[in-house]
Amino acid sequence: MLTVATVGFAVNFWAWALLSPLGPLFKDSLSLTSFQQALLVAVPVVVGSVGRIPVGALTDRFGGRVMFPLVSVITIVPVLFLGLAGHSSLAALLVGGFFLGVGGTAFAVGVPFVNAWFPPERRGLAIGVFGAGMGGTAISALTTVNLVKSWSVEMPFVVTAVVLAGYAVVAWFVLSDAPGRPVPSESVGRRLAATSRLAVTWQAAALYAVAFGGYVAFSVYLPAYLKTAYGLTQADAANRMAGFVLLAVVMRPLGGWLSDRFGPVRVLTASFGVVAAGALVQAFTPPLMPLGTFAFLSMAAALGAGSGAVFALVALLAPASKVGSVTGVVGAAGGLGGFVPPLVMGALYGAFSSYALGLGALALVAFGTLLFTATVVRKAVEEA
Repeated sequence: MLTVATVGFAVNFWAWALLSPLGPLFKDSLSLTSFQQALLVAVPVVVGSVGRIPVGALTDRFGGRVMFPLVSVITIVPVLFLGLAGHSSLAALLVGGFFLGVGGTAFAVGVPFVNAWFPPERRGLAIGVFGAGMGGTAISALTTVNLVKSWSVEMPFVVTAVVLAGYAVVAWFVLSDAPGRPVPSESVGRRLAATSRLAVTWQAAALYAVAFGGYVAFSVYLPAYLKTAYGLTQADAANRMAGFVLLAVVMRPLGGWLSDRFGPVRVLTASFGVVAAGALVQAFTPPLMPLGTFAFLSMAAALGAGSGAVFALVALLAPASKVGSVTGVVGAAGGLGGFVPPLVMGALYGAFSSYALGLGALALVAFGTLLFTATVVRKAVEEA
């Protein structure tokens, strides 16, 4: 069940991230501004993020066995639209990107599904392994541009649609929900209202907005940043972004495992400290080799581990019947955390021709989150 769920997360995230590697291509072909390019890659992020709130609540009610195939089938529609008709204008790309956001809601399906299959002492590692499915963005980065160069703009979208359809069929016949899974009887609205009254919901949301939000922001904006700041080719920038993503993916289950062993608060505190230091170094745009690369890879490792630790915290503090609802809100916060930075970076670069202010702001936010973790979150865990 964990393997099939992780594959489903990866496949849907692959679809969710299709526009990011093609951002520079569309910028040139459609004469987009830096802000328009940032908006293009950010729209699926925000829709996929907000959509996790109702999808998480629906997963609590209907289970992952229904929701995984459903989300995958729905995502096929915008993927085919973008590939076959929707890449000729900014307006069409934004419409397609809006509905492409459905793929990003798969995360809120998988966390409660996996959580129900494992005992509390193993949930950090299990959810961390599931979270490695965010490597679907790396699949997109490694394959999309190459498929366009070898075949056509349509090809990566067609390939992804076929994979989504194949996964939906497999999931329908293979997945099953955990025996004894708590099924809430209240309406979605009442469950979301109850979820909003839990302290863990908002504490984890704040942490995930920075940890996973930082990861998403870099995964969608890093190709544009590297091309502009360091003059890299589109393919080279996409490949380096894939390396960033892969390291974060590897570190996510490690962050969950470390949280099971040492507690999520320690892992989160260390992670945000590394992000603050890495962003501060990169604000000065050091040479890409070796210092810039080291700064980015350090941040990738920390953001991945921190993302895994957040859901170890959710598994520790959230009631079993509300894990999906809490995950939906927390996941939305993470995606929204990834929506804002690309827009800010694009706007600041357009105004000042520099990324220093944006990276400096990230350093301050990460340090503030470190203090929040070490005080408020630590107290909540100790009182649990």
